[in-house]
Amino acid sequence: MTTVERPQEATGHAAVEPLTMAAALNRALADAMAADDGVLVFGEDVGALGGVFRVTDGLTARFGGDRCFDTPLAESGIVGTAIGMAMNGMRPVVEMQFDAFAYPAFEQVVSHAAKLGNRTRGTIRVPIVIRVPFGGGIGGVEHHCDSSEGYYAHTAGLTVVCPSTPQDAYGLLRAAIAHPDPVVFLEPKKLYWTKGEVDVTRGAAIGRAQVAREGTDVTLISYGPAVSVALDAAAVAESEGRSIQVVDVRTLTPCDDETIFAAVRKTGRAVVVAEAAGFASVASELAARVGEHCFEYLAAPVRRVTGFDVPFAPPKLEHYFLPDVDRILDAVDTLSWEDA
Repeated sequence: MTTVERPQEATGHAAVEPLTMAAALNRALADAMAADDGVLVFGEDVGALGGVFRVTDGLTARFGGDRCFDTPLAESGIVGTAIGMAMNGMRPVVEMQFDAFAYPAFEQVVSHAAKLGNRTRGTIRVPIVIRVPFGGGIGGVEHHCDSSEGYYAHTAGLTVVCPSTPQDAYGLLRAAIAHPDPVVFLEPKKLYWTKGEVDVTRGAAIGRAQVAREGTDVTLISYGPAVSVALDAAAVAESEGRSIQVVDVRTLTPCDDETIFAAVRKTGRAVVVAEAAGFASVASELAARVGEHCFEYLAAPVRRVTGFDVPFAPPKLEHYFLPDVDRILDAVDTLSWEDA
């Protein structure tokens, strides 16, 4: 696991600030670039424009056009260039702009970035971070709202990280940049403008889940954009006399089985919540792992509340596709409460 902490004086800002997730990511990039001249940021429109979501705003002005710069519209070239740079001692951070825009680079990611360490028996490391704005909830059109985490999580050699709060966005991105191997960093688009307190002296560990809310009756297991929905469901359930625990997975691979299993064994019931379609998904894997390792503790089968097994819905219909509080609580109601 990689954890990075930065003292207050290294940043030039207050140690704790209210920041949006986009601003927290921007701060993480700036602090990493200030701490290490080998950290570079590049991609489509990340320079003078500051990125579609303004995550890279001001970096070119502060660090110069050789440290944060625009590229041609060629994702395969972006990732291929980053791999070459990483093989030669740099730490590139690249942006894919939108989730589905990353697919042209997929061969570079899975055939080279993910495999070079194993192919060379660790002689060559590839410390790159591939930032992918992902998920729905913003009314985006086709190719702008995919949940592509399953492709990356399935690929051995990749670490896959997905924050759900501004604090984790800062801490996990700093840890991802310091990581010695490739990291796919999934940024929930609908959470870019959510705000929270960010303590830049607090490190975050890759490979660690955390309990976002304590509870005794049911464990909701979620990550990224679905965590806030799970927390909303838990709040509604509390008003109805049911205590729901929420686990934020945070790192999809490597998965923190210890924290997840302990949470499920505590309550004896589990529901996995994710935006991506359910078939052959991260949610499927989480449900299978819990069923395999916590079977004797379960009062009912593990349920999943996910997107449907269809292409992502157009903007006016996406609220039917995405998991919501009612769907989560309906799943909770099926978990064998007769003897509770």
